[in-house]
Amino acid sequence: MELNLSNDFSDNLQSDTLELVEFTKPKCTGVQGEALRLWQSDADLFLEEFLRLKGRGDYSQDTCACGEVVATYRCQDCHGCELFCHLCMIRIHDRLPLHRMEQWDGISFYSVTLKSMGIRLQLGHASGVRCINPLTAHNDDFVIIDYNGIYEVGLDFCGCAYAEPHIIQLLRVRLFPATTVDPKTAATFRVLEYFQMLSFESKVSAFEFYKTAARLTDNTGLHIPKDRYEALLRMMREWHFIKQMKRAGQGHHPDGIGATKPGACAVLCPACPHAGKNLLDGWENAPSEIRFLYALFLAIDANFRLARRNVSSDIVDPGLNHGYAFFVEEQAYKGFIGSRKRVIQEVSSCSSHNAVNLADSRVSRGLAATGAGTIDCARHNFKWPCSVGDLQKGERYINMDYLFFSSMQSSLEISTLNISYNITCQWSKHLWTRMSAFPHQYHIKHDLKSITFLVPKFHLPAHVAKCQSNFSFNFIKGVGRTDGEAPERGWADINPIATSTREMGPGSRRDTLDDHFNDWNWKKICAMGLIFRRKYNFALIEVQEHVDDLENFEASLAADELVEWRKDIEAWEADRSQPNPFEAYLIAMTQAAMRLALSMAEAAEIERGNNMSLHDDISPSVLISLGLELEDQQRRLEFDAKVVGQHATDVQKGKILQRMNTLRDDIATETKAHNISLFLPSSLPQRVPCDDHLLKHEWELREAQAYDTLNDLRAVLNLQYHLYKYKDTFIRGQRANTRANGIINNAEHRIDTLSQKYSTARDALVNLAARLGKTNDWERSLKPLDKQRDAVPLKHDDGRTMGQQSISWIWRTSGFDSNELGLQDSLRVEWCKARARAHRWEEEVQLLREEMRRIVAFLDWQAGWWDMQGLRRAFNSLQAGEGALAYAQRQANLRRQMVIHIKSIWAANPSWQEAPLAVRLRSELPMPNSHSPARSSVCHDLI
Repeated sequence: MELNLSNDFSDNLQSDTLELVEFTKPKCTGVQGEALRLWQSDADLFLEEFLRLKGRGDYSQDTCACGEVVATYRCQDCHGCELFCHLCMIRIHDRLPLHRMEQWDGISFYSVTLKSMGIRLQLGHASGVRCINPLTAHNDDFVIIDYNGIYEVGLDFCGCAYAEPHIIQLLRVRLFPATTVDPKTAATFRVLEYFQMLSFESKVSAFEFYKTAARLTDNTGLHIPKDRYEALLRMMREWHFIKQMKRAGQGHHPDGIGATKPGACAVLCPACPHAGKNLLDGWENAPSEIRFLYALFLAIDANFRLARRNVSSDIVDPGLNHGYAFFVEEQAYKGFIGSRKRVIQEVSSCSSHNAVNLADSRVSRGLAATGAGTIDCARHNFKWPCSVGDLQKGERYINMDYLFFSSMQSSLEISTLNISYNITCQWSKHLWTRMSAFPHQYHIKHDLKSITFLVPKFHLPAHVAKCQSNFSFNFIKGVGRTDGEAPERGWADINPIATSTREMGPGSRRDTLDDHFNDWNWKKICAMGLIFRRKYNFALIEVQEHVDDLENFEASLAADELVEWRKDIEAWEADRSQPNPFEAYLIAMTQAAMRLALSMAEAAEIERGNNMSLHDDISPSVLISLGLELEDQQRRLEFDAKVVGQHATDVQKGKILQRMNTLRDDIATETKAHNISLFLPSSLPQRVPCDDHLLKHEWELREAQAYDTLNDLRAVLNLQYHLYKYKDTFIRGQRANTRANGIINNAEHRIDTLSQKYSTARDALVNLAARLGKTNDWERSLKPLDKQRDAVPLKHDDGRTMGQQSISWIWRTSGFDSNELGLQDSLRVEWCKARARAHRWEEEVQLLREEMRRIVAFLDWQAGWWDMQGLRRAFNSLQAGEGALAYAQRQANLRRQMVIHIKSIWAANPSWQEAPLAVRLRSELPMPNSHSPARSSVCHDLI
């Protein structure tokens, strides 16, 4: 199988995969296995004790501890297994109304409820005080849902003259009412918080959670608790909403929830630039050399797993969030999209991107939303406020435009934007023209901003060659080592909940996803200390390596050439309308190009009446081309048969035999397919005459084949090197290592195949050169290949480039008609890429330092903001004011503690606090002299 790899594939593998390391499960050790073996020897002892607990155990006495009556009651939730009498049990559980009771009947225990024992929960008074005018709950049928069961309780409201409303009485004992009028169901605060956290971590559905609580109440089907599932769903949504408002500070706002602004409840990324929160004074006037440090990186993507069936409606299932967090305000969004639904999306002029070409034709039958589009922080993987919306068809520009312009409303002050989107080469073309159709409040003053459009690294190889150089994160100045794939990492966390949200109504789904996105952002904040320490330490190592690599590379290049190349690349970085230095100026020789040239030459000969075809349908070039293709199939078949080995499965044997039979049919012979002689001109003995046209055609095609093969070999060698590096750095566990080894073995197999293919092509050229009288000039670029010595990556052994002199000849061979010019062009492109790698890592170090500073500044700002919220609102009661002040102070103290904790994690490497500097490599700085004494120290600080 041919590998279709871009030249930058190796760089793409170096994406920032360190972000989620802290969320991985701990590695199992051999201690666990030893502990299990020791436990197994005591398993019978455990079983005996389990059975003993089903009886009275050490408490088989007849009299209760009070000494008055028989002890027959035991609590399953209290500590210990002591038995008490009826009155003592009621007295003990006056404050524990949700414990599970069981009574001894002389032979075994059976379950009883506290309600049946006469215990009643009195609200509106201190514990143990009975109201003089108690009001029994509606029909005395009150149900409380807790994390370990569903309980019918005897509940009395306070009916005194100054009693609070029933819902307030419930809330003050941490019971969340299901309705605001005559509530007869409530959930404990702890069960709602427990489910919220459990759903964040396990993505369990509310139905599964409710069924768990129901089975914990009764797992026999004999006493099924009353169905309160719909009530639980409603309480959970209301709980999430209230908690969201509290954490956003809306409870401290004088106008309360009604004053909530769009995106105000979203947890923000503290590492991204926020004007007035974490940017230095005067950042707007920063020198151009360091302005990239204050850029906002955004990534756009769509997720079609987050589809929603066409069930319910906004009337039946209204959302509680109205653009308060991540989803845009639904009415305005749908209204605008509906007004533009007749706009036809233009077809892609790049690769056949399905996201573009099929945007209007995606199957949507039975679906109210085919997926969701989002805008993320591209460097830190945070969901951005007011940036999520449903897709009615496919990934249409009109939807993604709306989400992009909406997300920008919170960052209008930022003047440098780096926008990543897998179809940005098409989407960005007429973006500002399309913006004119939007309401004025969504307009961006793009002419006053520096906006760079990029394609995520993993998606880039799917684009045409020009896009791969014009939209590459590897080549664009000021983006560091950003890869643009942040949304893909976020989808891995949210996708498991898609099966639940798919069946929800519109409001439930939006509120649920908003809640999960907020939790994702908060988890990222909690882990930022570890994430940035790991990233920063890794970047310091990489920048040193790549700067040294570049210097070793430059040591073998002519100084005057470097000066010219540096001018070219700096001109392109300043103005990308200039010629792109990452693209070859000369056109390389390829088999496809050579076939086209030979076909055109044959067409010209036919027009002149010189038809040299041996057959009506087969010209000389077609004949030789078919022969080379058959030869390649023979080679691959032989290699694959060897890889399968002697112990192949029937399936493997069947596939090999099918390929043999197909190849035998193509050659029309009974001999073993991979041993058939094809009698190409190069394989004929010298004494056998052959037409010069055939000899020349094979020469041209063989030469192009050799250069093509070397190009493929270089790509696979780089791939193999980075696979090894990635495996050593990130892969842990037997399963992951097995898969990684399989991929590496496939690359090794491909290297063997390509090495033999090149050697076959070169041997053919040697034979043809003798017959055609060729000079040996071609042998200076197409040398004999020693796989062990020559088929090595640019980086090998310790991973450092050793300079041009030690680079294998395969990296210095070009595929151009003029080998000298071709070599220089090839070296120029490789130097540009090496320089770009060094610069991107220099920028990454600088960006990480600035982001680490911003994290601390943001948390300090947030602490000060909470300090001011405590007394912002005048409450009707002193108790509410005290609670608001206490909550604000707790939030402020939490941020200050986080700052201390993060700084302690980063303390081992204090260089993160250094001031920002312009990114310049040692080789680009003038030699230090009396007029510039600080040059060398500046560069040393950078690396």
